[in-house]
Amino acid sequence: MRRLIPTGEAACPVAFAQVSQPVPEPGEVLVEVEAFAPNRGETFLLERPRPDLLPGKDIAGLVVRAAADGSGPDVGTRVVGHPAQGGWAEYAAVPVHSLAVLPDSVDSARAAALPLAGITALRLLRTAGSLAGRRVLLTGASGGVGHYVTELAVGAGAELTAVTATPVRGERLAELGAHVVHEVAAARGPFDVVLESTGGSGLSLALSKVRPGGMLVWFGQASRTPVSLDFFQLLGGPENVTIQHFHYAGAPYAADLAVLVSLVEQDRLHPEIDRVTDWAQSAETLVDLRERRIRGKAVLRTGGAR
Repeated sequence: MRRLIPTGEAACPVAFAQVSQPVPEPGEVLVEVEAFAPNRGETFLLERPRPDLLPGKDIAGLVVRAAADGSGPDVGTRVVGHPAQGGWAEYAAVPVHSLAVLPDSVDSARAAALPLAGITALRLLRTAGSLAGRRVLLTGASGGVGHYVTELAVGAGAELTAVTATPVRGERLAELGAHVVHEVAAARGPFDVVLESTGGSGLSLALSKVRPGGMLVWFGQASRTPVSLDFFQLLGGPENVTIQHFHYAGAPYAADLAVLVSLVEQDRLHPEIDRVTDWAQSAETLVDLRERRIRGKAVLRTGGAR
């Protein structure tokens, strides 16, 4: 089968290779991949790839070999999956605890755009707690996670302010009900909850927007710049603010994937997909994703499961 492997080259970060099909573990199914969606964080791993790196965590396709232990869906079932690695390929082994069955109404492109960003958004909002009537600030909002957080938070009754780098990147968020600004400094606080994903100097500025006793959840560092906080400077800002580090990872994922699929099926969640193209264009798409030239998600089609 064909698989995309890292090259270590910035301008062309992946190339095709001919490899053997993966051999699933007893609790895994073999999926013929129809579509996959790269994440911006994965593009960073491609810059200095480990020798054993097999990228790809968000896929949709068809089960062609059922799990040997009898768990999971049967052969011929359409699924969305979140394997630990190896999804940028014609076939991928996916643990049963990391997939969900797809109804006919949810196509593979929207399904592939769900896993990492959607699971992150669900778990992030659970961490934030009940949002009805609360004021929320979301930084770095124009990526896949930001779109899901915005739609889910507004749907839950939050008054959400989203920070995007440019007006164009904020258009869809405004349509979803967010108040959009383009600098953290322009956000009119105080906020009950700040969801911070840029790092660098942005975190300390966002922290100053939290109300006394409020919460900042730090879930990313899109600026790729470390955070610097001055304890004594914080004394001049809101008191008793909670800063919580957040990382989405931790199987099982099946229940959260099923929730996301159900929300899409009910027309309550709408993946923002900026590009759908053949995986022959993977290298160019990955560069554009890394350089923030894609709003929301990009989906690559392999030509499988047709």
